[in-house]
Amino acid sequence: MSYVEVPGAQVPIRMWTDPATVEDVAMQQLRNVATLPWIKGLAVMPDVHFGKGATVGSVIAMRGAVCPAAVGVDIGCGMSAVRTSLTANDLPGDLSRLRSKIEQAIPVGRGMHGDPVDPGRLHGFPTAGWGDFWARFDGVADAVKFRQERATKQMGSLGSGNHFWEFCIDDDQSVWIMLHSGSRNIGKELAEYHMGVAQKLPQNQGLVDRDLAVFIADTPQMAAYRNDLFWAQEYAKHNREIMMALSQDVIRREFKKARVTFDEVISCHHNYVAEERYDGMDLLVTRKGAIRAGSGDYGIIPGSMGTGSYIVRGLGNAASFNSASHGAGRRMSRNAAKKRFSTRDLEEQTRGVECRKDSGVIDEIPGAYKPIEKVIDQQRDLVEVVAHLKQVVCVKG
Repeated sequence: MSYVEVPGAQVPIRMWTDPATVEDVAMQQLRNVATLPWIKGLAVMPDVHFGKGATVGSVIAMRGAVCPAAVGVDIGCGMSAVRTSLTANDLPGDLSRLRSKIEQAIPVGRGMHGDPVDPGRLHGFPTAGWGDFWARFDGVADAVKFRQERATKQMGSLGSGNHFWEFCIDDDQSVWIMLHSGSRNIGKELAEYHMGVAQKLPQNQGLVDRDLAVFIADTPQMAAYRNDLFWAQEYAKHNREIMMALSQDVIRREFKKARVTFDEVISCHHNYVAEERYDGMDLLVTRKGAIRAGSGDYGIIPGSMGTGSYIVRGLGNAASFNSASHGAGRRMSRNAAKKRFSTRDLEEQTRGVECRKDSGVIDEIPGAYKPIEKVIDQQRDLVEVVAHLKQVVCVKG
């Protein structure tokens, strides 16, 4: 579908979904964002749903300002995927051992490595600039500096919530590794700290929603936020790179006879800020639950833990600020899912997938998410499908 345009106070709201299907609280958030004086455009993805301040599944372009809540608290959260030389015929009938080996190699939930991962010991990992990256930690907000030891040990860990590691098979029977994670607790603390700073600034008094507080260009507060933001985005990228390298080491060992090789890794943020130019203006584009889909850009749009996922290539649609959705998107809250579904429902909806099937992950049940096929169909003018994947192993926090 092409977008539907809904009137907004400062800019029209371009929606790649039926506005009637968007929950009232999310629709109000979109209207609130469209009132900001600095906004130059607002694009809404088909997986849109309620978030803090700004909806998940929105792309907000502003001139001379940035809104931390429009980035999200998990700065740099995103996806990585790689096709392996394995095929479905190479896999054993029982995949529980593989799942266990991955869980041993990659801490999940609130877990972390006992000692920081040495990237120099990982097969083919690019270590250039690693020391410089950590040296820049001294320049982030004082409020979180005491967490450096934890930040180093969390590097290469999955986290909880909707973060996952998966072994997937595409329609051509090729096997893929796919994972979803972000900047872990360090990014969350940086985000919440700067949101608090922004809410106290003069330009943000009287906003329709205090969570939409912004930083203004050429101010010390904006400079401090941009420094911490870009560091956290880089942390999230490195976090996924470490996990992908650890995953590949496990796969090489578990399928030693197959001498597994890997294609180039596809990676994309979906909670981040980028400096981009549209209509002759330099803008700060925040994608919260959205990926960049410029012409030829590869991206990853996952479904839930019992459904399929898609590797896509961007079509470069400027109306969406070269963006596409980041996943299926929730259709009910975590609490609502826990009340509605049982472990029996979870077992049924994840049949054929080696994964947790206990009460601790009911909030991630496929029934709590929108149908991924419909989400893909609603953005045919934003991306083209390169591969369709179905998971056979899913590791959750």
